[in-house]
Amino acid sequence: MMLKEACVENFTKVPELIVKGAERIELCDNLAVGGTTVSPGVAAVTIKYCQKENVKVMAMIRPRGGNFIYNLDEIEIMKQDLLHLKQLGTDGVVFGCLNDANWIDEKAMTSLLDLAEGLDITFHMAFDQIAPEEQFKAIDWLAENGVQRILTHGGPADSKIEDNLARIQEYIDHAAGRIIILPGGGITDKNLHVIKTQLLIHEAHGTRIVG
Repeated sequence: MMLKEACVENFTKVPELIVKGAERIELCDNLAVGGTTVSPGVAAVTIKYCQKENVKVMAMIRPRGGNFIYNLDEIEIMKQDLLHLKQLGTDGVVFGCLNDANWIDEKAMTSLLDLAEGLDITFHMAFDQIAPEEQFKAIDWLAENGVQRILTHGGPADSKIEDNLARIQEYIDHAAGRIIILPGGGITDKNLHVIKTQLLIHEAHGTRIVG
């Protein structure tokens, strides 16, 4: 069984993607910068529609494009957005905070994780900015702190995901079932079968995952 998480910008394509087989929606805005938090209206309409269709929604919590190092005001924005999305009934949230050493901003993450209690939590592709030699330690930290999954491309954003499968498999092996490794970035309905066969994954993520 393969769960397909479709990454969407706005509500527009959600009904069509569900018909095509998307079983979970990652809801964000501004995909050109890697995704930011959607407007309250988009969130409310999408969550309501998906609940009716029995499809889960993972809402992006990200106040801007650029890096993943946030100041106190930006973290406060993320907290407010998280609480609002929780109130609207999102199934989960997607976020990631780093410090200027490119390690997890443990303080910011802990405060957001406390607010997200009861929700499904994905640590997004900020993971790919962590130094490769620190990534296994990061998997441990996220698993121990109640994060359910890590979204990763397995390498630089401009690399082909097919070239990163060996690295992603290393993450899966290290995670050892404690946390889900969710491959994304360049997975489409055309290459999903090959990736699924090589990695033996049960979830995959992409903007064109159902065509």
